[in-house]
Amino acid sequence: MTVTELVSYEDALTSYDPVMGLEVHVELGTKTKMFCGCATTLGAEPNAQTCPTCLGLPGALPVVNAVGVESAVRIGLALNCEIAEWCRFARKNYFYPDMPKNFQTSQYDEPIAFHGYLDVELADGEVFRVGIERAHMEEDTGKSTHIGGAAGRIHGASHSLLDYNRAGIPLIEIVTKPITGAGARAPEVARAYVAELRELIRSLGVSEARMEMGQLRCDVNVSLRPHGREAFGTRSETKNVNSLRSVERSVRFEIQRHAAVLGDGGTIVQETRHFHEDNGTTTSGRVKEEAEDYRYFPEPDLVPVAPERAWVEELRSELPELPLARRTRLREEWGISAHEMQSALNAGAIDLVVATIAEGADPAAARKWWLGELARRANEQATELAALPITPAQVARVAALVAEGSLNDKLARQTIEGVLAGEGGPDEVVEKRGLRIVSDEGALGQAVDDAIAGNPAIADKIRGGKVAAAGALVGAVMKATRGQADAARARQLILERLGAAE
Repeated sequence: MTVTELVSYEDALTSYDPVMGLEVHVELGTKTKMFCGCATTLGAEPNAQTCPTCLGLPGALPVVNAVGVESAVRIGLALNCEIAEWCRFARKNYFYPDMPKNFQTSQYDEPIAFHGYLDVELADGEVFRVGIERAHMEEDTGKSTHIGGAAGRIHGASHSLLDYNRAGIPLIEIVTKPITGAGARAPEVARAYVAELRELIRSLGVSEARMEMGQLRCDVNVSLRPHGREAFGTRSETKNVNSLRSVERSVRFEIQRHAAVLGDGGTIVQETRHFHEDNGTTTSGRVKEEAEDYRYFPEPDLVPVAPERAWVEELRSELPELPLARRTRLREEWGISAHEMQSALNAGAIDLVVATIAEGADPAAARKWWLGELARRANEQATELAALPITPAQVARVAALVAEGSLNDKLARQTIEGVLAGEGGPDEVVEKRGLRIVSDEGALGQAVDDAIAGNPAIADKIRGGKVAAAGALVGAVMKATRGQADAARARQLILERLGAAE
């Protein structure tokens, strides 16, 4: 059924409870593929990183990537999952041009990790627990490039190009249990979950998890059930959503679309859908298969995987401090709110602030510069904060120069500008540009005298007890010194010269 007009989000929630299921594919950062020795280097010539095994040629036998298994166990442990004592691979049979074997080597009813959870923090500090059904190992498919179609899709394309370099790259698919109870916050919960999962994956060092590069992508399942009912509604699955914002938008849109269809007396079709970044809508893809449609059966060419318990416990002991626990600790150490920590997380600034503090900066100063001036410049350049050509040590030095009174905020911003422009470190930029605050009593006193002489009416007001007017003379001093005067000392000198007291 085609929906021409959505119901409002608020109206949808008056009648239905949203239920979500999120399937996240994580591309592991291994040097070789999951079942062969081909490299996984990005940017190689098309089809240059292939072999008989990942191309599915007759007689080629797969071998499991040990690092891929270790990464899967680490992820499972970090997600509070049980780790299987024995599991095996299966063949998931379906035909696509980018599947050279015509089946995907995956795991079906025997995943390596299962029955876990991940706690996620929402913007206001509320913690929502998302149950994890399973995390299993599999391989990625190749890449199809459709030429001549609309928005790169196959519809209307004149021909397609196939690159099998990606076929066989290790993936971990993490599947949630049905997410219920989120109510109106369902889109926010979905976004927060994927964001927290991304941070967790990065903290483990098993993947860079860059969504814009396809290293982490999410399939978003949404269904609605009328208030008071236990049974779930029919779900739709929006495939390969590749940004946090799009995860949130796709959930919201599908809730509104489902409610409109059901409200008009229609039925929801279980299908895959495509998300459109330009307008935040989804469109139909194909009718969704059930598990039996894939004709799963055990992979006969791979031995089962049986992680030794001692090894699993060793990996557990090596887990780093996980992101939510770390943020909670840092928030207490820095004395900031959940909202302020969320802002630092969204900006990608937490590690940079930590490193800047380690270089001697005060936590407040470190956050101020990374989340203020530097975040602004990163936004202007459409780049990540960490990609700016300035180090935590250099930011800490700028903060130190401000703290010791050599720079004010305006001069510090100019110093940062010089560092970003490649003019050297902070001290070098300060000397080259002559940015140090004018605190010499002779030069500063002369600037104060000139300001008083040039503004007699204001000076008279100050002599008459209106000390607030001193701000105008301080402004004149700052202008005369190109912003390099010590404003506090200039104010003191003005009041002393005019015989006024605070």
